[in-house]
Amino acid sequence: MKLAALIITHNSEGCVRPCLESCLRYEEQFPAGILVIDNVSSDETCSAVRAFPSVQLIANAVNRGFAGAVNQGFHALSDADAVLILNPDVQLDSPPSALAQALESNPNAGAAGGILLDPSGLPQQGFFVRRLPAPSALCFEILGINRLWPSNPVNRRYRALDLPLHRPATGLQPAGACLLVRRSAWLSVNGFDESFHPVWFEDVDFVARLHAAGWQSWFWPAFRAFHAGGHSVAGLDWAERQQNWYSGLLGYVSKHFQTLGRVVVCLSLIFGVVPRIVAGMIWKRSLGPLSLYGRLVRLALRTALSSTVRFARPEENLRRPVRASGRPGI
Repeated sequence: MKLAALIITHNSEGCVRPCLESCLRYEEQFPAGILVIDNVSSDETCSAVRAFPSVQLIANAVNRGFAGAVNQGFHALSDADAVLILNPDVQLDSPPSALAQALESNPNAGAAGGILLDPSGLPQQGFFVRRLPAPSALCFEILGINRLWPSNPVNRRYRALDLPLHRPATGLQPAGACLLVRRSAWLSVNGFDESFHPVWFEDVDFVARLHAAGWQSWFWPAFRAFHAGGHSVAGLDWAERQQNWYSGLLGYVSKHFQTLGRVVVCLSLIFGVVPRIVAGMIWKRSLGPLSLYGRLVRLALRTALSSTVRFARPEENLRRPVRASGRPGI
């Protein structure tokens, strides 16, 4: 199987070098190339990438978001049978061939991911592989139940906390931070949905559509990588994180849930976001979060009332943000 590596960057100067160094340790296992697609970084990310002559760089003039850049990368890496998608804060600890075994051993496998470790070497269980979210799981997330009671049965199932980490398993959703995708599977579902912009839920949606198209997704513990976490959203302020996370969630709900599930999740959002908005108003000493709440309620109502509504366009999310920078609320 001919592999390629694809790294999506945005203001990633602080972490992209170790990521590329880890990929270049296995350069011979990426015969289709190592490609970085940069989404309009304002720091020295592109200069850092250019220091590696064997790495190809595409510097976008506009921020295409994670999904758009991934699709762009698949088109550019046309010789690859499978592409290893990486966040720039990931460092490979295993040869990519170890993960490719998941696709080679299972002809119906469209995607695979392994174990992601935090910088101290502990598995990021609950993040690197989950089950596709049911309405109950998203309601528990919105209402904060999973934070207050992380061992509850709904959260244990959703975050696959019951999963043995030494055995391969299928029917799961590996994280897009480090995901090997078969080209034919990517083609069969028309790639990632670029309306999930800039981040959040695009990988969940992609795996859900793979499953619907008859492909499998595998957890493959023979492969490991280090993952710092949080890099992709570190530059977003509090309001942007809230707006983008909830709009991504509602986009997923709109596409994949039936009417009852949509309504229940949307009602949970309308009532469950109130404490976060109030806390944001107190932290910021501003009424700005109240405007954000109004936008989220309108979006939730549209999602609940229509099976065809899609979530907020990127320009609605990012060009008209409520300026309330501060603590992350997700």
